[in-house]
Amino acid sequence: MSDGDKSVGKDDFYVRYYVGHKGKFGHEFLEFEFRPDGQLRYANNSNYKNDTIIRKEAFVSPAVLHELKRIVEDSEIMQEDDANWPEPDKVGRQELEILMNNEHISFTTGKIGSLADVNNSKDPDGLRSFYYLVQDFKLNLSKVLPIATVLWKWFICHKSEHSALCFFYN
Repeated sequence: MSDGDKSVGKDDFYVRYYVGHKGKFGHEFLEFEFRPDGQLRYANNSNYKNDTIIRKEAFVSPAVLHELKRIVEDSEIMQEDDANWPEPDKVGRQELEILMNNEHISFTTGKIGSLADVNNSKDPDGLRSFYYLVQDFKLNLSKVLPIATVLWKWFICHKSEHSALCFFYN
């Protein structure tokens, strides 16, 4: 998880997702993680038209972490196994790592272009759980990051259990 982490507790929750490939424009990827202390780290690297890497960090409240944990629990992804999922290839790879309730899982698969890829896989039910969970994470992230981008210009707040979202950027 991170350097110097203390022992993992029952209530610790951690999620890391990565999707990327190496191609014509170099190593292009999207990666984000939610840490047990509420820290959200995001990176998006695209060299298309000489774009540069975007890195953002913020803190989210315990309420946000609780909602993410609920989404993971509802997905039942912790019961899945990636043994029959497509292997990463030249098109790219995806990685999902989750620590929840003293259980740690780590999945690796190829990029999924559409639900047809999921339905044609050796494990459509398991891969469908992965696919929809990732879509839920991306949707929630797409709502949190623009808010944080605006808010950080106006204030830096202290982590608070009373705030739905509490951000500061590096």
